[in-house]
Amino acid sequence: MELKLNELTKQFGQKKAVDRMSITMKPGVYGMLGANGAGKTTLMRMICGVLNPTSGDIFLDGNSAENLGEDYRKLLGYLPQDFGYYPEFTAQEFMCYVAALKGIPKQEAKIRTKELLGVVSLSEVSNKKIRTFSGGMKQRLGIAQAVLNDPKILVLDEPTAGLDPKERVHFRNLIADFSKDKIIILSTHIVSDVEYIADTILIIKDGKLIINSPAENITHEMDRKVWKCVVPKEKATEISNKFCLGNLHHGDDDAVILRILSDEIPIDGAINEEPTLEDLYLYHFQSDIAKYRGIR
Repeated sequence: MELKLNELTKQFGQKKAVDRMSITMKPGVYGMLGANGAGKTTLMRMICGVLNPTSGDIFLDGNSAENLGEDYRKLLGYLPQDFGYYPEFTAQEFMCYVAALKGIPKQEAKIRTKELLGVVSLSEVSNKKIRTFSGGMKQRLGIAQAVLNDPKILVLDEPTAGLDPKERVHFRNLIADFSKDKIIILSTHIVSDVEYIADTILIIKDGKLIINSPAENITHEMDRKVWKCVVPKEKATEISNKFCLGNLHHGDDDAVILRILSDEIPIDGAINEEPTLEDLYLYHFQSDIAKYRGIR
């Protein structure tokens, strides 16, 4: 199976939310990172047919998604960022309702509902109304409804929102199980979630794809660009404002330990550190971070 995005573009007025994006995807997990407004949600909505592209095409195994129509949509599972539900429905009623919308036969829907509510640890509350659920429980229900039709392409927009650390670990394990024969595209602001489960990292900035790389190789770009600097407390702010700061930690004797991202050695005595995916992300979005901190 191959999903190909060819020069995909979406324009709203004068703004290009997605700008001539081309990606070829095969079964596996694709972790999508980018700042708010980078174009991630717009891209996902186009893949799912919720939005029509301004230009460009989507192909599945060489066939146009537009021409495939319903046959393409049947292969999709989608968890949007703002997951809608009916608060007076029970979890079981909601799942059966979604199954009906997806054209799943009633008996099959019942079996599938029971199975999936177990998978997302909601069996014990299957007959409780959704309005009584916590945010994490609602999100797990959203994941369950997204895979009701056993989709071949699963699109998850901020799927770990509202999940506590334990639930996020459970979610990562679910995705690992689901990904054996599926193309899974997920976006998240929690870099560690992507780092743990993605086979391929996609980084989007200003509507453009700036990185498309296997997860195992992704941090090589940051070799010799991550530095540990130990500085006096009175110098910490000055140095932090001059460079892209990854982390700050107050040590003993008024010393401050800075993790700095820089192409060149930032100060005498700086020591190279092993790079992480978070370092890579901060490095590419340092101008946005500087604006957020009020630095020019």
